[in-house]
Amino acid sequence: MSYELCEKVSELEPYEPITGNYRIRLDANESFYSMPENIKREIKNIIDELDFNRYPDPMAKKLIDAFSAYYGIDPDNVTASNGSDEMLYLLSSAMLKRNSTVIVAEPDFSMYRFYSFLSENTVFALDKPDSLKIDVDELIKLVNDKNADMVIFSNPCNPTGQGITADDARRLVKSVKALVVLDEAYMDFWDQPILKEAADYDNLIVLKTASKAVGSAALRLGFAVCGRKLTKALRAIKSPYNVNSLSQAIGTCIYSHKDMLDERRDTIIRNTKQLYNELLALKQNYKLPFDIHEPCANFVFVRTELAKDIFEYLLSNGIAVRYFGSASALRITAGSEEENSELMKFIERYIIEKYISADN
Repeated sequence: MSYELCEKVSELEPYEPITGNYRIRLDANESFYSMPENIKREIKNIIDELDFNRYPDPMAKKLIDAFSAYYGIDPDNVTASNGSDEMLYLLSSAMLKRNSTVIVAEPDFSMYRFYSFLSENTVFALDKPDSLKIDVDELIKLVNDKNADMVIFSNPCNPTGQGITADDARRLVKSVKALVVLDEAYMDFWDQPILKEAADYDNLIVLKTASKAVGSAALRLGFAVCGRKLTKALRAIKSPYNVNSLSQAIGTCIYSHKDMLDERRDTIIRNTKQLYNELLALKQNYKLPFDIHEPCANFVFVRTELAKDIFEYLLSNGIAVRYFGSASALRITAGSEEENSELMKFIERYIIEKYISADN
């Protein structure tokens, strides 16, 4: 007699990001910066002193202290995780009963729905309008009408780059009984965080990551910030040694370099604005069927009937961006000035060679 997989996972396919060697990678919303040489030297010293035969600190105290000092929050309100994905799964499973009701707002980060599916919760989605902005009043109504147990969304949103203001976020938290999870992975690039207020509410968890503005995607570091009661629960349900010693030590080092992180964040913001303005100018100059909204994150979301063709053309020229077939859209991460310039050169080349010539 052969073993049969559980029905809910039997047809699942592994997540497959773009792989291969591309000279410019603008597909994963990573920072275009690697670590400077002085920090690399510090990291090498950290590796030399690490006790590889010992388990990591289960509470990641030094890492949490460094993270909290960078953002100006109380470390007693922070839980570290093995990337935000671990925390998302814990929130959907251990923090909720089976058959709980979860509200998402779509389009958004697909893992919110996926982890809720794995945890056998019921998911309802608020569909965003053409503006791609969440109607907070509609969201509050949906949460309350469904008597939801949790509402979760990214702010600013991945992949749209749009967000709700801090005032609207506060209004949402105060207007529902559900657990509100705000994923502020991209809030370093905008000025509407409620991270420092997370502990003021008994139904709010704010998520952060080291993978975006901090430029440390390789470390897989995530953080949940919330009040003491929720923090105690999160620390109890996570695995005992969830963040490895190497990531803890390197993350502690990186978060201690505040001036470097701030300077790089500001450069990424400038480059994103430059990328947005250049795409907008290209749309206007060639009268292109582009739908572009000014972003609050480190990427630009472009809806266009040309998305698949542009995506494939860029790949064939060594440039990777993210293609969303269901939305006929591209999500383009801001790179360095040189990378942005090369990207724009090839998008314009596509427009001239393929789009305009086809019309003629």
